[in-house]
Amino acid sequence: MITARFLTRIYDAANMQRWNDQIRPVELRELDKQAHKMMIAYVLGKLHERDAGFNWLTLIESGFFEFIQRLIITDLKPQLFYKIKSNPRKYRELNDWMYRQIRPDIVSLSNGFIGRFRTYINSTGKKDINGRILAAAHFYATRWEFEIIKRANPDSHYINKIGEQLTKQETSLDQIEGMKTIKSKRGYRELIDLCGQLRFQVRWSHLHRIPRTSVLGHMLVVALFSYLFSVEIGACEKRTVNNYLTGLFHDLPEALTRDVINPVKRSSKGLETLIKTYENEQMNEQVYSLLPDFTGDLKFFTVNEFSNTVTINRRRVPKSPSVITKAYNDNKFNPRDGVLVKAADDMAAFIEALLALKNGAHSEPLNEALRAIPKKYANKKIGSLPVSTLYQELLA
Repeated sequence: MITARFLTRIYDAANMQRWNDQIRPVELRELDKQAHKMMIAYVLGKLHERDAGFNWLTLIESGFFEFIQRLIITDLKPQLFYKIKSNPRKYRELNDWMYRQIRPDIVSLSNGFIGRFRTYINSTGKKDINGRILAAAHFYATRWEFEIIKRANPDSHYINKIGEQLTKQETSLDQIEGMKTIKSKRGYRELIDLCGQLRFQVRWSHLHRIPRTSVLGHMLVVALFSYLFSVEIGACEKRTVNNYLTGLFHDLPEALTRDVINPVKRSSKGLETLIKTYENEQMNEQVYSLLPDFTGDLKFFTVNEFSNTVTINRRRVPKSPSVITKAYNDNKFNPRDGVLVKAADDMAAFIEALLALKNGAHSEPLNEALRAIPKKYANKKIGSLPVSTLYQELLA
């Protein structure tokens, strides 16, 4: 069972500053880094999905486990963390402490989540293809941030040392064939850069909020909520993966149009449709053309992203969530619960408003969000997921 406390705790990553001992031209937060990492992992996953041992759900879950670990071990510099990790006894002691801190929040999650989490974080052996992809994605996202920091600290001896260390890491990660592909093909790099730009677009930008969340960070939160909701309703593996990846990319068009809040979209008849049309045009010109092989997936995640579909005879067919659960909850039907992803999106917006108000950022739009969103889900369930109960817990 999902707890409201765990959902809100995910937002601790939005408060975690990265590179906070260096001059930073922009704020760099852990939530955004983790989101960018998982988008890069998706690109690498597409390049390796036929490799022996590769599994999308394993990749997603492992990324979630690493995210949770980072939530707790917030203050360790990477150099110190890797030094501890090189000592198996010390690393186990650190993870045991971390596990005790997070256990009350995840012990009730369904489908053996806590057991897999503990096994993963205590593993110090050779990584499989999924672990190597995550390591490469982690490196790429760090390197992406480093290039920003380096420009602001050109004469720093410390920064030069980090640059040397990253160069050594990059050499060791070249064993991942996908990394070579990204280096050699501009389209992959441009997609990754476009995703990274979303960390600079602040959600609810017209309002003062604490913590301030970016569009990029919000997308990861929606993905994680979608994963948790999918597990809770007993979704099959492919359904869970589709829901997660839809959450992770659902706002990608906003890299081209900016974050337009719902009241603005609905302020004039036809404006929402006009914005959507423009988004689709820009995505065709600037995104889908970069990676033709990815176009089908990216359209699935970003066009009609909140639709409920299954695949029958190679065609996507709309089905209600209840019908999907009863008759199509099987990998062969490639199901996706748009209504579940939308519920995750709404809950993320609600928690953003709730935390801002609790932290003293009072405004009428935030209060209105707290009133309107729970009403939308009053007495509602998505499958076996008691959405209305979660809102009650959050407001308690």
